[in-house]
Amino acid sequence: MYGFFKCKERIVTWMGLLICMSTSFAQLTQEEVVLGNARTEFYLPWIEGKRVGVVGNHTSMVGEVHLVDTLLSLGVNVCHVFAPEHGFRGDAANGATIHDGTDMATGLPVYSLHGKHRKPQPHHLANLDVVVFDIQDVGARFYTYISSLMLVMEACSEADIELVVLDRPNPHGHHMKGPVLEEEFKSFVGLIPTPMIHGLTMGEAALMGCKEQWVRVPSGWSPRIVPCEGWSHGTNFQLAIPPSPNLTSNESIDLYPSLCLFEPTVVSVGRGTPHPFECLGHPSMEMGTFGFTPVATPGAAPHPKHENTFCVGQHLGELSQAWRHSSATEHGRALPSFTLDPLEAWARQWMSEKGTLDGFITSVSFFDKLAGTDDIRLALEAGEVLSDLEKKWAEDHRAFFDAAKPHLLYAWDAPLPGH
Repeated sequence: MYGFFKCKERIVTWMGLLICMSTSFAQLTQEEVVLGNARTEFYLPWIEGKRVGVVGNHTSMVGEVHLVDTLLSLGVNVCHVFAPEHGFRGDAANGATIHDGTDMATGLPVYSLHGKHRKPQPHHLANLDVVVFDIQDVGARFYTYISSLMLVMEACSEADIELVVLDRPNPHGHHMKGPVLEEEFKSFVGLIPTPMIHGLTMGEAALMGCKEQWVRVPSGWSPRIVPCEGWSHGTNFQLAIPPSPNLTSNESIDLYPSLCLFEPTVVSVGRGTPHPFECLGHPSMEMGTFGFTPVATPGAAPHPKHENTFCVGQHLGELSQAWRHSSATEHGRALPSFTLDPLEAWARQWMSEKGTLDGFITSVSFFDKLAGTDDIRLALEAGEVLSDLEKKWAEDHRAFFDAAKPHLLYAWDAPLPGH
């Protein structure tokens, strides 16, 4: 073990961390930032008198009221809704098949975008004039809501109907990090050629995706975007609603892009515990003192890795805190960062114990799809330091940022990517 990972881990409760953060950092919440969905005066003229479909989930709240209920109360003709990964009410585990059905709260038909189809089918759109998209993203390419957005865009353009994207802040919207997706590794967990952390809001990604032809849309077709207010690239924005069942705290959202590559490895990221995506552990590897036992958790981790087996490793809340303190000191804003140091450290420990990396990565195909490249895996197998790759990625980040600038809807007041 080396670097940060020599530190002795200590158990810190989520509530304790939130109290610490609230006393240390100035931050904006959804009460201070006006989300696109709250700007009804902006977009109601676009949908009134039309047949409307909604792509949303449990984060689609206008204050204390769900967007669908808000639209229905305003007399909007909502015909049906579309459910992404985790379901329309956000209560399904990662990767779980979402089935068509009926929303019990409204009686509206629900069509799945994470089951037999991941793209709206022509018959789903045949009786619609416009689709409204409103989902909270976290800014990582493999977080599949952005893939759903791209496929919804493609379907709407093919059906020649309008798409309205109600924009939201990106909690990782201040940086661009990690490898840019290579075409041969394109999949639903990596559909667009962006860095692993892309730095864009959903609205900005939609505009850039059309212009750059990330998805097939006719020339001149573009979604309508309702920007949020009071946010910029560099704002310390904290999500009021957990965006998915295993991102339940600010620390997990901070750490998620850095830890997701552990999913197809022998190391647990804490699914099935109170600390998903805040900790790392394994039943036998000597990599820390923080202990946990993953257990079946309906709606979040039905069968977690190392289920009912005691694991030892690290709680990384201190890393999240260190990022934010460093950012506040250097730039005046307490923001999360990104690192693959934990992955490199655990891979090296496995190799020191086993003499090879064999067995550490449990699905080479899925690992490379999440990474968007095989460069990381090959470097780990060769025992090379990943910082050498970061120099190459910096050049890609500069180029991507230059391409993205015409599509940015908000000021970029954070350090320039790649510099």
